[in-house]
Amino acid sequence: MGKIITLGEIMLRLSPDGNDRFVQTDHFRIIPGGGEANVAVSLANYGHEALFVSKVPAHEIGQIAVNAMRRYGVDTRFMVRGGDRLGLYYAETGASMRPSKVIYDRAHSSIAEANPEDFDFDAIMEGADWFHWSGITPAVSDKAAELTRLACEAAKRHGVTVSCDLNFRKKLWTSEKAISVMRPLMQYVDVCIGNEEDAQLCLGFKPDADVEGGKTDASGYHRIFEQMAQEFGFKYVVSTLRESFSATHNGWKALIYNGEEFYESKRYDINPIIDRVGGGDSFSGGLIHGLLTKATQGEALEFAVAASALKHTVNGDFNLVSEAEVEALVGGSANGRVQR
Repeated sequence: MGKIITLGEIMLRLSPDGNDRFVQTDHFRIIPGGGEANVAVSLANYGHEALFVSKVPAHEIGQIAVNAMRRYGVDTRFMVRGGDRLGLYYAETGASMRPSKVIYDRAHSSIAEANPEDFDFDAIMEGADWFHWSGITPAVSDKAAELTRLACEAAKRHGVTVSCDLNFRKKLWTSEKAISVMRPLMQYVDVCIGNEEDAQLCLGFKPDADVEGGKTDASGYHRIFEQMAQEFGFKYVVSTLRESFSATHNGWKALIYNGEEFYESKRYDINPIIDRVGGGDSFSGGLIHGLLTKATQGEALEFAVAASALKHTVNGDFNLVSEAEVEALVGGSANGRVQR
């Protein structure tokens, strides 16, 4: 199994019970999570040595985040203490035709205000096999963008494979700002993960596919994957293809390209969705596991798609499934019968 580093912000998610709306609830559940933290938990569940790099306040609320990582076997030795606050976000779970809604309260968080001297990235990358980050981290602040660049440079110095989930967040930055920051960072990336919207808004690429209309024809992605691999030198270009019929019913598959061949996964019909937050992160975690342990890109992708399909059935940000459970679904066991 591999040693995998992830870098990013961990927040506390505050959610009403069930499908209650913000305005009608009188209490919130606390659910720790965040893009790269979610990936680290997935990889720890699959038996890897997963390390999460971040900065959290040196008080009990920061400790909640540290404890959440430790609970699921993630190494927290590079979670630095300091700064003023842990980021929050409020998430209201949609149903049927009512979409889910997220409201951020994360400005001036500890990781957003962190300085390069808070982290020794050469020590962090020593002996690592893989480094994963997402477009959320440089979007948090200019300081966090600088941390991302320094981490990528250190990863390259130590021969570490780098993956990036483009993950555009319009509430954090504009497309213009994203393109100006993300395109230069692509020189460090070996595995690029992103859906059609991410590729357009982060890198300026647009596939020939009608996504809003639910038509996720993979052939529309072939040309753009080839262009992205050619321009940035990616070893793999990967995209999930989500068909959104309602807040609680999605179609789910993915496509991977290794510079020579395309592979399209089987499609899952996810209905009902319990919690789709962290779905993309669970895909990234599954893909990293697959590329580190499987013989072919097709097998790696099938593991990633099955893992993320299962995540949609799990409450919270983290994908709390084992490798064996994912392999069972890959093998065709999707009926949900009781395992006796």
